[in-house]
Amino acid sequence: MSNSGYDAVVDIDDEGDLGHTDLQEDLEFHNSNFNEAQTRKGASSGGGGGGGGLPPPATAGSSSSSSKRYLWTLSFYAQYFDVDTSSVLARCWAALYPRANFLDVLEGNPDLYGPFWIATTVVLILFLGGTISQYLSSTGQGPFAYDFKLLSGAAGLIYGYTLVIPVVLFGALRYFGSESANLLECWALYGYANLIWIPVALISWSPITILNWVFVGVGFGLSVAFLLRNLYPVLSATDRQTSKILLILVVALHAALAIAIKVLFFATGSPVADAPGETPPAGGDQPPAGDAPPDGSQRFFF
Repeated sequence: MSNSGYDAVVDIDDEGDLGHTDLQEDLEFHNSNFNEAQTRKGASSGGGGGGGGLPPPATAGSSSSSSKRYLWTLSFYAQYFDVDTSSVLARCWAALYPRANFLDVLEGNPDLYGPFWIATTVVLILFLGGTISQYLSSTGQGPFAYDFKLLSGAAGLIYGYTLVIPVVLFGALRYFGSESANLLECWALYGYANLIWIPVALISWSPITILNWVFVGVGFGLSVAFLLRNLYPVLSATDRQTSKILLILVVALHAALAIAIKVLFFATGSPVADAPGETPPAGGDQPPAGDAPPDGSQRFFF
């Protein structure tokens, strides 16, 4: 009777007997919502564009998003920065406290957002730490000048190391037949390995030389262990002799980075900074305000 728009309700007593068979007394008729439900279902399926009310396929609107990305467009580079903050923080934590292979943490989606900002932070802190170290070592020797050669030196060292060394390593792995090498993963690995230099640069401005060497040595040990742990499965894909040479090369280049950080930014006489004796003399012997320093560098005194 549902097709007629009614529901049938039959009252049965406790003994299971139908009792009276008088339909007028024992049957109650109620309006049914069957037709209304059918009407709503048809309206929803018709408004959804067909397909029996099912949602459209995931690839229906992806034709425009899957367009080609060219090297000279921003969308080409934006895909390598498409990562959320929680993922970047999780990768930073995995770099400082490695418990699993970092390539597994990347989950096949290496990013350049974290490596870029980590390298930028290291550059700024190296400049600030090197400036503080120079100030402490030149106290009592006249006015102190901020030397922005430290900033350009830090940028060239950190950006150059993080950008060039992974490319060289990737090229060597490809040349020696490693099919598992991935350039983006190499960039991400070296970029997140720079994270350890942030706390090292924050505490290495001490005037005690041996203490600075200890801090830099600890930073080198932690970062090179992180690199070797994650690079060894990739390097071992080559022959035994080649993998040993590449491992030695990775350690040697990273040791050179650590020594450069110590010598250039946390030493009394940094090669990239001006010596304290080169500051202009005080008093009437100072050059006129319109004259620039002979070496063309900008200096600020206090």
